[in-house]
Amino acid sequence: MAQSAKSLVNTVELGRAIRRKREEMGLSLRDVADETGVSASTLSRIENGTGKPDADNIARLTAWLNVPMERIMGGRRLDGDEAKPVVYFPHEATPDIVEAHLRADRNLTPETAKALSELFRVAYTQFSHPGEDNRGRKR
Repeated sequence: MAQSAKSLVNTVELGRAIRRKREEMGLSLRDVADETGVSASTLSRIENGTGKPDADNIARLTAWLNVPMERIMGGRRLDGDEAKPVVYFPHEATPDIVEAHLRADRNLTPETAKALSELFRVAYTQFSHPGEDNRGRKR
């Protein structure tokens, strides 16, 4: 029973999301700890894939990330037969939604999904600002 409980939370997904948002916002682990009530050491372990957050911390972090808790629940399918839906909020950033779909695709390895996600994120950032060149300057 303890083994199945460990697989309920995709800590890799949670850690990636925390690190990405923290770095995009220019925040330190201490800043995120102050905002969420989750200790900096726990945040560090989660980001590095070695931490197993409790239910309270999961709730705090998904609220801070502004993503549905279902996004980090379950991880990859074990049986390969049943596809799990990708859950997201309509106001979530498009690159985050695309990344979730890529990671959920059972035909892609985690490495391929990550590479495609990063490629999309770069392209989206470059082309999603009409009226600016690729350096952010007005045309």
